[in-house]
Amino acid sequence: MAKSLLLISRQAPWSGPGAREALDIVLAGGAFDLPIGLLFLDDGVLQLAPGQQASLLRQKDLSANLQALSLFGVDELFACSASLAARGLDPATLSLDAVQLLNAPELAGIIDRFDQVITL
Repeated sequence: MAKSLLLISRQAPWSGPGAREALDIVLAGGAFDLPIGLLFLDDGVLQLAPGQQASLLRQKDLSANLQALSLFGVDELFACSASLAARGLDPATLSLDAVQLLNAPELAGIIDRFDQVITL
């Protein structure tokens, strides 16, 4: 059986290549049926903000990649509720509906559940 992988995305979508690279890794893992999860943490939760206009910053819009996650079999999506609150994001308006919100103790449990963890 393949080892499970949790990717923790901690970068805002416009702060550099980290957010895009995290999504690329997750989509590639999903394409190969790797048991994979994606956790949005710290500024990474900003990727879930609705109505982003990446073109104004001359950046690639990541919303299509986010919407493709379920098509690639990536169904384990998590977000830190404290990170969302600290950045003023309302969980009811996130761009992905299937994101499970986690508090601090639950974060530790999710991280322990996966065989391998990558943070970007």
